[in-house]
Amino acid sequence: MQNLKKLSIGALVALSFAGAADANVISGRYWHVSEAISQNAVPLNVPGRTADVVFDVNSPLNFDSRAGDYTVSQFLASGGAFNVSENTAGTLASFLDSSGVGTFMEFTGFVTVTNGQTFSAAHDDGLTLTIGGQIVINAPGPTAPTVTNVTYGGPSGTFAFQLVYGECCGAPAVLEIDLPFSNNPAPEPETLALLGAGLVGFAASRRRKQ
Repeated sequence: MQNLKKLSIGALVALSFAGAADANVISGRYWHVSEAISQNAVPLNVPGRTADVVFDVNSPLNFDSRAGDYTVSQFLASGGAFNVSENTAGTLASFLDSSGVGTFMEFTGFVTVTNGQTFSAAHDDGLTLTIGGQIVINAPGPTAPTVTNVTYGGPSGTFAFQLVYGECCGAPAVLEIDLPFSNNPAPEPETLALLGAGLVGFAASRRRKQ
C-alpha cells in the first residue's frame, strides 16, 4: 500500500513537471520564397514543400535583426533558436531577403488566452496570427518596424494557434510577440485535480480489496 501511495504521488509530480518543462517551447519552419509571397504573410501561402530550416525556440518570441544580424542564422540566433536543422544547404548563411527572394516562417502549437486580454506584436514585415481558427492579427503586408496592439475577443482557454511571418523588401527584420506559445497544451489545474482524485480513489479501492 505504501508503494502505491508513492506511485500515486510520483505520477502527479511527474505529470506536473512534464507540463512545466516544455511550457514555452515551440517549433518553427523557415522557407526562402519569392518576394511576392514574402509580401503576403497569410496561411494560404505556407509552402507545401519541406522547410529549408526547422528549429525550436522559447516563447515569447523575440527575433530582431536591427543590430545588423540579417542572415538567416543570425536572425534565428537573435531569438535564441535551438535544435536548428538546415534541410536546404546554404540557407542559414543566406540573407533573409535578397535579389527577389524573401523569408516565410510558420509557427504552430497551443496558447492559453483570456477574453479581454491585451498583448502586442512588433513586426517588420507581415504577420498573421490565428487562435482557435479565429484571425487575431491580420497584418500580412510590408511595413516598417511597427507594433500591433491587440485585445483578444475570443473565448478563454487553451487553443491551437498558427503564426505566419514574412520578411521582404530589405532590412530590418523584426518578429516579437508576448504570448506564451507552446508545442503542447500544459495540464490545466482542473485536469491535475481530477487525476489526483482518480489516483486516490484507485488507492482506496485497492485498500478495500486487500
